[in-house]
Amino acid sequence: MKPLTEHEIRAAFVNCTKGQAKRLFVPRDLNDRPWDDLDYLGWRDPQSPDRAYLVAELDGRPRALALRRPSPGAGRMQRGMCSMCLTTHTGNVSLMVAPKAGKAGQQGNTVGTYLCADLDCSLYVRGRKDAGAGARLQESLSVEEKIERTVANLAGFVARVMA
Repeated sequence: MKPLTEHEIRAAFVNCTKGQAKRLFVPRDLNDRPWDDLDYLGWRDPQSPDRAYLVAELDGRPRALALRRPSPGAGRMQRGMCSMCLTTHTGNVSLMVAPKAGKAGQQGNTVGTYLCADLDCSLYVRGRKDAGAGARLQESLSVEEKIERTVANLAGFVARVMA
């Protein structure tokens, strides 16, 4: 993923208003992120841990989503698998919902998926972060193929939000 600025990130949100995008928390350490190892940039809001955000470059353009956990602890699984990277975790997978873009989102419609609670799918797929014993299923796919699958899963989720 190419490095993004705070301005590019705020402009990329597809499921919140410009005013909401202007007010949401964006990490200050963007220059320190491992951009070459990221399929998407994901972060949680330190002031509101049930809120999270992700931004991915899809079709040559950044697309950002505002996410939330439905309620404190809701959707948190004892042992679960992330729908993006297919990493299994003990207590570190959360149901995250995104308001749909446009009028559907304004009417309260959402799309949900299970994600690594720390939003570090890219690092798990590349083996840069360890999710613990048995977290990665034994597969015959190469790392590049796993990255492609993660990006395809991410693109599908973003498309459902934007539909």
